[in-house]
Amino acid sequence: MSHAITRGLAMAIATAPFLIACGGGKADSPGAINAPQCSGASCGVQGPPTSGTTAALCPATADIVKSTFLGGAGSGEVVQLNIDATAMKYTLKWLESPIPLTSASVSVTRKGTTITGAVIHPPTGALPTAEQTRCAFVLGAGTGTASDGTTYTTPDFVNNPNPPMVLVGLGVAGGGIPGATVEYAGQQILPGVVIGTVNKRHFDFYPFLGFASTTTDITKLPGTYNGLLYHLSPTANYETVATNSVETFDASGNCTSPSSTGCLSTGNALTLNSNGYFDSTSAPQIVPSTGSTTGSNPLRLGGLSGTAHMIIGQLNGATIPVVVRTGFVDTSNLLTAKVDDESGIAMLAAATPLASGGFDGGYVGADSNFKSTATLIQGTVGTFINPSTSAGEDAFGLQYGLASPGLIGVGQANGQTGLAISSGGLYAIEIQGTVNGGLAPTSANSDTPNAPYFGIGAQISK
Repeated sequence: MSHAITRGLAMAIATAPFLIACGGGKADSPGAINAPQCSGASCGVQGPPTSGTTAALCPATADIVKSTFLGGAGSGEVVQLNIDATAMKYTLKWLESPIPLTSASVSVTRKGTTITGAVIHPPTGALPTAEQTRCAFVLGAGTGTASDGTTYTTPDFVNNPNPPMVLVGLGVAGGGIPGATVEYAGQQILPGVVIGTVNKRHFDFYPFLGFASTTTDITKLPGTYNGLLYHLSPTANYETVATNSVETFDASGNCTSPSSTGCLSTGNALTLNSNGYFDSTSAPQIVPSTGSTTGSNPLRLGGLSGTAHMIIGQLNGATIPVVVRTGFVDTSNLLTAKVDDESGIAMLAAATPLASGGFDGGYVGADSNFKSTATLIQGTVGTFINPSTSAGEDAFGLQYGLASPGLIGVGQANGQTGLAISSGGLYAIEIQGTVNGGLAPTSANSDTPNAPYFGIGAQISK
C-alpha cells in the first residue's frame, strides 16, 4: 500500500529523510551539504521546458496500442498497461498488489485483476505543448472481474479533481494509475489487542513507471547501481521513508553492498517468474515503525514476508531496473498471522560518472505531491516548473562528483538537501523538505507530512 505521484512522462515513487555529501564521505553514510549551490534568485528560475523541436514524443496515434508497458507502482504493485489511442480505451492488469479490494480484508488484493476503461486527453493548457497533450491520457473508470470473482471498478474522471493520468513516451510510460481508499479495522488477537489496523486514507492515484521493452536476460543486469528507494507502511499511519543505496548485482542476481545495512532493494537472489520479471524473497524493510532488519519492533509480525519484484527496463540503450516491494498481510489465521505491510518502489541507475551538463534538458514528470511537474536542468542549476502555467516554482543547485559515481547532490537555498540520479533519459530526485507547496490535499490526511519530496521525469528536450 503506498502513495502516489502524478502525471507526466515518467513516474515513480519515493521520498525520504537523509542528507548527502557534496565533497566526499561514504555514499551509504553521507554528510550534510555545507552550503547550497545557489541562494534565492541566484538559483535562477528558468523558462519552461519545451519539446525543443517538432519531433514526436510518442509513437503515432495508431501505433501506441502496439506497446504494452510493464512496470511498477509506488503502491508496491506490478502492472501491465496498454492504451489504444484510436479507440481511446485502456487495459490494466495488476500482476502483484498489496492494495485490498475492500476494507473487510487485507488478504484479498488487486493482484490478478484486469480492468478496462475509457481515456481522454487532458484539457488544453494542462501540459506545456500540444505534443505532450497528444501523448497524455487521463484514465477513466475501469471495470473488471477481481481475483475473488467480484466486479471491481475504479473512479471515473468526471467530477474528479485529480484523476490518474499516464503519458506515453518512446519506450516508456508513466504517471498515475487508479488509486484506492485504504482502511482496515484490524484483527483482534487477544482482548484489547488488535493487529494490522490501517487508518482510512484516500489516494487519488498511485505512481507508475513502465517500459515497452524489458528483458528476462539476467546477464544484462550485472554491475553497480545507485538506487533511490521509497517505502510506506499503512499500519504505521502511512509513515514513509526513502533512502539511497549503492548495490552490485552479479550474473546470478545476487546483490552485495558496501553498506553495513547490506542491499536494500532486494533480499535473496533473484528468480525469474512466468510474467517476465524477477522475484526476491526476504525483501528488506526500511520503515522503522514496521521493524528494522533486526526485527525488534512488534508491529511487524511473522518476519520479512514481503517480496521484491525487479523489472529490468531497457531504454535508450540503458538497463534501468525498477524494484517494487510488495508487502504481505494475512491475519485470517491467528496462529500463522503475518503483518509486513511495508510496500514501495526503487529506481536504480548505473553508477557511472556524470559530469555537470551530463543530463541537461527539460523533463516532464510527476512527484510525491500528487501533482504533475516539469523540471529544467542546466549544469549546476535546476528549476521545478508548473506545466499548466509555465511558471517557475522552486529552484535548486546540483553538486557533482560525490563518492559514488553518478550520484548527484541536491541543495535548495533554504538548506533542504537531497540526491538525484539519471540513466537512459530518466531522472529521479529526492529532497528532504517541502517542495512546490507540498501535497495535493485530495490525497493526504490532516497529519500527512509534506516532506520529504520525490519526483521522476523523462527528458523531452536538450
